[in-house]
Order: sequence, then C-alpha cells, then structure tokens
Amino acid sequence: MPFLTAGGHRLEYEHIPGKPGAPTLVLLHEGLGSLALWRDFPQKLAMATACPVVVYSRYGYGTSDPLAAPHTPRYMHDEALATLPEVRQALGLDDVILVGHSDGASIALIHAGSGRWPVRALILEAPHVFVEDVSIKSIAEARLAYETTELRQRLARYHADADGAFRGWNDAWLDPAFRDWNIEEYLAGIACPVLAIQGLDDEYGTPAQIDAIKRGVAGRFEKLVLENCKHSPHRDQEAAVLEAMSDFIARS
Repeated sequence: MPFLTAGGHRLEYEHIPGKPGAPTLVLLHEGLGSLALWRDFPQKLAMATACPVVVYSRYGYGTSDPLAAPHTPRYMHDEALATLPEVRQALGLDDVILVGHSDGASIALIHAGSGRWPVRALILEAPHVFVEDVSIKSIAEARLAYETTELRQRLARYHADADGAFRGWNDAWLDPAFRDWNIEEYLAGIACPVLAIQGLDDEYGTPAQIDAIKRGVAGRFEKLVLENCKHSPHRDQEAAVLEAMSDFIARS
C-alpha cells in the first residue's frame, strides 16, 4: 500500500478509483480496525456505488506508524480536527462522504460537526456520542480476552504493533476520565444528510446512541436498525448494509 503523511505520522492508505465527478467515500475504521480489517468491503462498496473510495489506517494501526505515546481521551478529536483534514488535503478530497465505523463514526461526527470542512453526507455504523455502561463492560472484557486468549495473535495479523493498537484503544476507553467523554455538542453543526446503522446485538452500544444523533443533527436523518447484528454491521449483515449505503449515497 502507498503511504501519506498526516498529523505528523506516516499512514498507509488505499485509493479505489470511481466515476469522475462522484463524491469520494472516506472509510474510517473502528477502534481496533485497520485498512486490512475492512477486508473486501471497500471494493464491494466502490462497485455498488461507482464512487471512488479512500481507506487509511490511523496512527497506531495497520502498518501506519506505531504509537509513540498513549492516547488521551481526546484522541478522536485529534483525529477529526487535525489528522483527517491533512489526509483530505494530501489526497485532494474536497467532495466527501464519510463512512465511519464505531470510533471512526465518532470521528466523522466531530469532523463534520465542527463546520470547518465541507462534508456531503455521513454514514455511521455503530456510532458513539457518549459513554454507556455496556461499552465499558465489553471493553473491560476485551482487555481480559487480550491477556488470556488468542486475540493478540489474531490482531497481530492486521497490525504491525498489535500491543500498541490494542492498548491505545483499550486504555483510553478504560481511563476513568473517559467516562465524561461526550460529543453531542457537535451534532447541531451537522446539516448534511446522515445515515446511522446499528445492530441490536451490538455489545459496545445501544440504539440510544443513534436516538441522540437523530435529536441533535440539523440535517436529514435516516437509520437502519438490524436484528442478528453485533458491532460490525458491514460484516454481520453485509447485503443489507451495502443496499442501504448505496441507496443513501445515490440520494445524497
């Protein structure tokens, strides 16, 4: 994969070409994700929409630069307000639809809600705008799994520094200071269309998250709530998610 520099770090990325004049779909991965962990979903989304797609691994993930210091509770703000703008500038991305998953969805909300950069639309999978008890419980369970199961070995297939990728996410969320994390203040600044997708079996969040987004945003809001679906709708219910995303993108 090629690399770019943004936020002072070397980041791996992939660009999938699309139809001239179509908006670029920028995929923002989850807290333990990476470019590779999207698997073939970016290619399928590009094919379904004819839009160009850009995917990158954030600092500390995939084969991007490893973390040199722990994340602070504002790490998603830093990504949204400093690094993502530089990624867009480096790749000339003026007309974008942000497709964020979990942490990536929260980053998309902060970036769009700041009102500093144009965003055509948002697609949010399993977004977080505040901290729920279920999130902390599952993240604590993930720490135990990392220490006692093969989770570390599985993550090492996707991250050059699996320990840094895991600890950067897990330690930040389990920091007592993170319980006060809340990004609802950004919602009123979002006037573009929003599609929120939530699995009813999500172990990291509840539909209360997308209800809060619906109440807060100023633009058109649509939602897709899926049964038999956990924290990764694009994997657990791929066909339904691809159809919903493609239809939403065609109307945005």
